[in-house]
Amino acid sequence: MKIKRVLISVSDKTGIVKFAKSLQELGVEIISTSGTSKLLKENGVKVVDITDITNFPEMLGGRVKTLNPKIFGGILYRRENEQDNKQIAEQEIKPIDMVVVNLYPFAETAKNFNSVFEQEVIEKIDIGGPSLLRASAKNFKDVSVICNPQDYTEILKELKENKGEISLDTKKLLASKTFKHTAVYDAQISTKFDTSLSQEFPEQKVIVLNKLQNLRYGENPHQNASLYSQGENFSFKQLHGKELSYNNILDAFGTWDAVSDFEDPACVVFKHGTPCGIGKASKGEKLYDAFSRAWECDPLSAFGGIVAVNKELDEDIAEKLSKVFVEVVCAPSFSKKAEEILTKKKNIRLLTRDVEVSKNLWFKSVGDEVLVTYPNGKVFGDKFECVTKRKPTKDEEEALKFAWASVKHIKSNAIVLTTKNASVGIGAGQMSRVDSSMVASKKYETFLKENSKPEVLVLGSDAFFPFQDAVDMAVSMGVSAIIQPGGSVRDDEVIKACNEHDISMVFTGLRHFRH
Repeated sequence: MKIKRVLISVSDKTGIVKFAKSLQELGVEIISTSGTSKLLKENGVKVVDITDITNFPEMLGGRVKTLNPKIFGGILYRRENEQDNKQIAEQEIKPIDMVVVNLYPFAETAKNFNSVFEQEVIEKIDIGGPSLLRASAKNFKDVSVICNPQDYTEILKELKENKGEISLDTKKLLASKTFKHTAVYDAQISTKFDTSLSQEFPEQKVIVLNKLQNLRYGENPHQNASLYSQGENFSFKQLHGKELSYNNILDAFGTWDAVSDFEDPACVVFKHGTPCGIGKASKGEKLYDAFSRAWECDPLSAFGGIVAVNKELDEDIAEKLSKVFVEVVCAPSFSKKAEEILTKKKNIRLLTRDVEVSKNLWFKSVGDEVLVTYPNGKVFGDKFECVTKRKPTKDEEEALKFAWASVKHIKSNAIVLTTKNASVGIGAGQMSRVDSSMVASKKYETFLKENSKPEVLVLGSDAFFPFQDAVDMAVSMGVSAIIQPGGSVRDDEVIKACNEHDISMVFTGLRHFRH
């Protein structure tokens, strides 16, 4: 069915003049609303004003323009339906074969206001536009609908190749795009209403995800996967290297989340969902010192891992990384020399990102369900209470604070052994706290084979000790102070054990489970 009449009413006028001129050259009649009509006429396009079709003026400041049976009848009537054709003829309604509409820029306007209830925002809620789009998409067999200026070129190409016709397959595709477009638009409006009314967890949570790219595969090669975002762009910018995998992205985010909790120059090495080394620089030291400490914690696990630093990565670190195998390196920026060194490795992925991690809601899929929560944005709460007779020394207190910032990012059950500025043994993801302590102890023994015994050794636990056995094990490793949330029914027994061993224990009152 040849396209004979087109309705054009666009807010985003990108490419519309060229598109309309091309339609006119194909003999298509163009109907348009006031703003679009004015632009087209100024550029030599012959246009029929919509008021000449409806015999009704645009009114209410433009709120009512297209909402008229002369328009919607021409869009919605079914060309093969005898009754529809009879009614259309009786009402002297002419068919509209193509609708080109895009909507008022609600999201762009709304981001500049705290509330949806501001008049400027309210007026950007489009009514006629979505109605035109939905009507056209519903009657896709007879009407071609275009909501994205990026489709103009392909549509013109098909019209020219098919003597003014659009194929049914193309119409179906355009209809699908249109319903997504109006759904996203409504989602943007409802989300702004939720935030304006402080509804963090409403009865229905509308999420719009924009596809960024296909991934090579998911967790395993037999699983397909894609990357989507609530924003328009990927939070990381890739400077170099081969395509990121599903697991690369998971670990890159986890590493970045961890390193962002440190104000001092810091480095985190990640492997399979959990840190295997964490280090920070002390006053007067360089970022390289933080990197060395993170790497030395567990070089075997660091092989093939992901490295993140929270300051510009320099050539000293780049030289070291150029001699080992890592999958991904993340930094706020890379020095010119560092980038020159690392880009000599063909496959290594170099990512940059702003240091701060998003504080928006996080979503985790569990099959058909989705868990929604705010991120764990705290390291410490209001409590840092020594509950033992022996108080931590100044050095131990510094080490305890570092251990607590570190254990937050280790998979539960989590145990970390640290000095003032370096992890030296990590036990992650075990089924019991004693098992995690055993793993941390084994890692520490391996660490000591290549490094001297630290002057200060403390232990951090992401949750309370249900029994004193983990304390006994900590003492056997040489731990002199422990930091944990507290809150067990056996806290008194655990504190008593610490007093008997003459070590310090600090309660934070804050748990740091990470699943």
